[in-house]
Formats: sequence, C-alpha cells, structure tokens
Amino acid sequence: QVQLEESGPGLVKPSQTLSLSCTVSGGSITANYYYWSWIRQPREKAMEWMGAIAYDGSIYYSPSLKSRTSISRDTSKNQFTLQLSSVTPEDSAIYYCARGAPELGVGEYDYWGQGTQVTVSS
Repeated sequence: QVQLEESGPGLVKPSQTLSLSCTVSGGSITANYYYWSWIRQPREKAMEWMGAIAYDGSIYYSPSLKSRTSISRDTSKNQFTLQLSSVTPEDSAIYYCARGAPELGVGEYDYWGQGTQVTVSS
C-alpha cells in the first residue's frame, strides 16, 4: 500500500517561499512509470494541479504557476518537494501530494496524502 505524507510550515508570510515535502512509503518514487504530483485546493474553489516529477526525474509544471514553482526530489529519502515563491494570500490552500500523471485528471490519481493547510498571512 502506497502512502504519501505532506510536511511543511502551515503559515507563510507574503512574498516568502512556500516549501513542502512529500514522503512516500510503500513504493519508490523512481519506480517505472509513475508520476508524483502536487495539487492544491483553495477554500471553496476547485482543485488545481501545480506540477509533477516523473520516475525518471522529468519535471512538469502548470503553465499558470511555472514562473513561481520548483519541484525536486531526494531519492535517498523517497521524497519530493514543492517550492512556491513570492506567495500572496491567494496561495492559501490545502496542498496535496498524490501519485498521478500530468495528462490525467486529478480524479484519476490513485494515492493521495491527507493534505496540509497552508495559510499566507503576515
């Protein structure tokens, strides 16, 4: 059974960089041919796919967030990370990590973390 767990600060100040990690257990992030994604959901809004890192290290970003987003991985920890720079209160959301490819809808992703609330506020 694959499990994902997000970790990181729950409060970030405006203009700072939001950093989250997702630790995966029960499966390797380098296993063929899986993709590992970041998704967020602001309150009362739809889920938004942010980006993904593939089993081979290829990285994909949402065009709308690409200029502010960086995704990386640490294979020794079986972990992948999200950094979102220059945050504003509009970036406040529940952030999820999940297993799923960019070309799929998030509804088709099979394993999810429990989500972590991030609030951007001074």
